[in-house]
Amino acid sequence: MADNLKPVAMLLLLLNMCMYIILAIIGGWAVNVAIDRGFIIGPGLRLPAHFHPIFFPIGNFATGFFVLFSLIAGVVGIASGIAGFTHLRFWNYHSLQPAAAFGLLAWALTVLAMGLACQEISFDRRNAKLGTMEAFTIVLTVTQFFYILAIHGGNQGAVPVERRGNLA
Repeated sequence: MADNLKPVAMLLLLLNMCMYIILAIIGGWAVNVAIDRGFIIGPGLRLPAHFHPIFFPIGNFATGFFVLFSLIAGVVGIASGIAGFTHLRFWNYHSLQPAAAFGLLAWALTVLAMGLACQEISFDRRNAKLGTMEAFTIVLTVTQFFYILAIHGGNQGAVPVERRGNLA
């Protein structure tokens, strides 16, 4: 594998790992706020007219879905970082497969969360921490994509084939 892309992949991996950890922390905070400040309905009361099943009192109607998908993308991104560190340690074809699979999955979930972040930005009314979370999600979409390109660009040559036993 080409060793010239290894430092680039390492830099992007460290950046992505830190940003995914921050994304998961802010997402966990937002879920905690939603649980603490959610609706409390008594036995004789009706649901409010604009009740939303994923209600977040700190944002708008897109906040609930954005926070949940960002939290999932953050956790999968952290798992992608762990697989990526293993790939950078060995830097061969066999360690590329799990790193690429987790990287693509984390990137797909981050793209989904980025779409919800753009929707939330278009609605305005949001918290400053949610604005930070939106910015991290949008930046992570780009940097995770470049990380995937860097680890795939390091792949060089034919795929090794292992044969066990003699078929003749």
